[in-house]
Amino acid sequence: MTTPSYLKISKSEWEERIEKAWGLLSSCRICPRECKVDRTDRSSPQFGFCRVKDKAIVTSFHPHLGEEKCLSGWKGSGTIFFASCNLACVYCQNYEISQIRLGKEVESEELAAMMVSLQELGCHNINFVTPTIHVPQILKALPLATKQGLKIPLVYNTGGYDSVETLKILDGVIDIYMPDIKYSDDKIGRKYSLVPNYWQKARPAIKEMHRQVGDLVIDKNSLTVRGLLVRHLVLPGGLAGTEKVMEFLANEISKNTYINIMDQYYPSNKALQYPKLSRRITTEEYSAALKMAKAAGLHRFDRK
Repeated sequence: MTTPSYLKISKSEWEERIEKAWGLLSSCRICPRECKVDRTDRSSPQFGFCRVKDKAIVTSFHPHLGEEKCLSGWKGSGTIFFASCNLACVYCQNYEISQIRLGKEVESEELAAMMVSLQELGCHNINFVTPTIHVPQILKALPLATKQGLKIPLVYNTGGYDSVETLKILDGVIDIYMPDIKYSDDKIGRKYSLVPNYWQKARPAIKEMHRQVGDLVIDKNSLTVRGLLVRHLVLPGGLAGTEKVMEFLANEISKNTYINIMDQYYPSNKALQYPKLSRRITTEEYSAALKMAKAAGLHRFDRK
């Protein structure tokens, strides 16, 4: 078993990383929205786009057998579902978590205990779901978890709208980056996820993720130990800009990029209010997406 990189971090280095992350939180630049709100001031009525202050909000945590097979394995991926999101996708299938923000605030000690309990259940990794806006809180909890014996890989399961500045603080902490690439057109991202510059920000973020961890590495037990795994949800009518996404991955990241091209879109949340999103994708649309990936030179695909 490969030793996760975060176990090599010293106490002083943890303190330095936490201090840097908390500095970004005090005039929030954690994500590319850069709301500049002081999230450490709990008395202030001001909130940023995510409406989260200085404590992590967790909806649930449990072993998850429905992730990519190389993550779920046979005992599950240890998912911690954080509430809220820095995107507001009109078709979000988990909008109760991401937009209604169902969950409860937890202290660092509680978050650390969740990680350790998932490891004790036999989970193959700790899977932080929608972690972007909670990076400082995660960093504060991790040294506490390592003291209690945490030693399995960490997964950063994100919508892809991440700040390079924040990601650099995570260099050597995260073992497996699993970003979405939702769109290759900023106008489409603005319309359907209320995000001003998704494609402009996602590309350098994914480049930084790959710089840190490289291509996906799968061990002899068919489990992921390190690397980049990209998800791309095919949308009706080509709205996700799939061809451009695949060309970016092949030409600017790596032709060995491991990608899950997902076919499970269905109209959820507010999607029925948008005619182009009011139907599922067709078999032909999904087949076309696979052909685009292969034409770009990509060859590593998830098989659930």
